[in-house]
Amino acid sequence: MATGIVAVAAHLGHMPRVAGALFKLNVAIYGALVLLNAVRAARHRREFAADLVDHLRGPGFFTWVAATAVLGAQFILQAGDYRAGQALAVLAGALWFAFTYLIFAAFTVKEQKPALDQGINGAWLLAVVATQSIAVLAALLAPQAGAQRLALDFLALSLWLFGGMLYIWMMTLIFYRYTFFRLAPGDLTPPYWINMGAMAISTLAGALLVMNAATAPFLQSLLPFLKGFTVFYWAAGTWWIPMLLVLGVWRYGIKRFPLRYDPLYWGAVFPLGMYGVGTHEMALALGLDFLAVVPRAFLWAALLAWGAAFAGWAAAMLIRPGRRPRG
Repeated sequence: MATGIVAVAAHLGHMPRVAGALFKLNVAIYGALVLLNAVRAARHRREFAADLVDHLRGPGFFTWVAATAVLGAQFILQAGDYRAGQALAVLAGALWFAFTYLIFAAFTVKEQKPALDQGINGAWLLAVVATQSIAVLAALLAPQAGAQRLALDFLALSLWLFGGMLYIWMMTLIFYRYTFFRLAPGDLTPPYWINMGAMAISTLAGALLVMNAATAPFLQSLLPFLKGFTVFYWAAGTWWIPMLLVLGVWRYGIKRFPLRYDPLYWGAVFPLGMYGVGTHEMALALGLDFLAVVPRAFLWAALLAWGAAFAGWAAAMLIRPGRRPRG
């Protein structure tokens, strides 16, 4: 997810060498992760199933959906390969359907459930990101879909609206957890940046629907609504950025939480890249030229965050087993 969206941001930011290198790297990473997850599912079935229905770990499985859809978008935007985009869209859709109804049904019928402050975090919003990622991919495929163009636009619109409703449901619980339960520094994990990232990808999907309206009569009739809600999503995501920075200062500066590599930090890279891409497309769709500086700034922020996370991962891989990195 993180590498893919940073590659797309670099592509839109006219950095072809960076975008191409990250695209190739993302294909390799995606293949490796699919293989590793398949091996884990086959060799550790009980642990795999337990993670799937765990309140904190289960929503993480939606990264499979989002990563697949982002890779599909890369094939379309960076390689012009619509067949690969279609194949990945089908796979992402199947994964979304399976995980959505399996995970949330399991959460509903479980007899033993955690308290709210112990059972929810920003990773829950990956369900929103997954939903909107398919909306984005459907909107990208629609212009080249021929007779299926209107069906894909309608699918993108439906998922875009449902993703927004899902965000409202989940964000209400997360905000309630923020403000009415004790929040320790260790609780403020990097996936809370998805609070912003979920709105950023919703902005991107809305902007693509606005651009597709020229060839879809039913979208044309909804154009004022599409534009208004796209700006609404962007504004909601933008509000989170200063708040998350303040909370980061509190976590690392005031509470002195140790800054060492954690795979969860990749969950903060994706929102930065997605905010830049979403803002770029919204500015293009709505003619907001004065926002042009924002995507460029967030492209560099995303590249810096990606580099820091990658360096942390590389350093962690070099540490001998049995030794712990110093704080």
